[in-house]
Amino acid sequence: MLDINELKFDEKGIIPAVVQDAESKKVLTVAYMNKESLEISMKEGKTCFWSRSRQELWRKGETSGNYQHIVSITADCDRDALTVLVKKDGPACHTGADSCFNDLVYENKDVNYFSYEGLMKLIEGRKTDKKEGSYTTYLFEKGIDKILKKVGEESTEVIIAAKADDKKETIYEVSDLCYHVMVMMIEMGISIDDITKELASRHVIDHKVKQEKMTK
Repeated sequence: MLDINELKFDEKGIIPAVVQDAESKKVLTVAYMNKESLEISMKEGKTCFWSRSRQELWRKGETSGNYQHIVSITADCDRDALTVLVKKDGPACHTGADSCFNDLVYENKDVNYFSYEGLMKLIEGRKTDKKEGSYTTYLFEKGIDKILKKVGEESTEVIIAAKADDKKETIYEVSDLCYHVMVMMIEMGISIDDITKELASRHVIDHKVKQEKMTK
């Protein structure tokens, strides 16, 4: 564990802190800490920063209630910048947005980038703005019974491929299943965040069960 005295604060005694959502890894904001605010953050387990404009300490969420609960703080290789992973209670930006970073400056469309969140948005778009000839739009038009039928069919295909010990085919069929499950989620108003929270709660339960077993 790195001692904070080994960090390199600048000539004004501050160090930049990139705050990220611990689950999505989305950058929420970039703020600054001095030694005192860092010590407070570590002691209280919630982010506390140094305001360069007001020249004073400020605890995130103190007035808004949008606290950021710290998961970890990591220094870069030069030890002059920090990454702070947090679980947030609400929006990170003073505008009410989830993140301070929302205004796209440049996008390279020649570089393929995939994310589950991006795929969910694409699928949702096929529901709200129907596209002729789209298989996804077709599923939404047919409704939940058709969607569930496809989920069932793809689940069976996964089982058959895995039973045959065909890794390549299993990957293909799992991908089909994931897609159809996402369509079902959109139809039912379920988000990836909903699933993430549920899995996170099960991790806590599993941890408690392990502790109970160890104490017996």
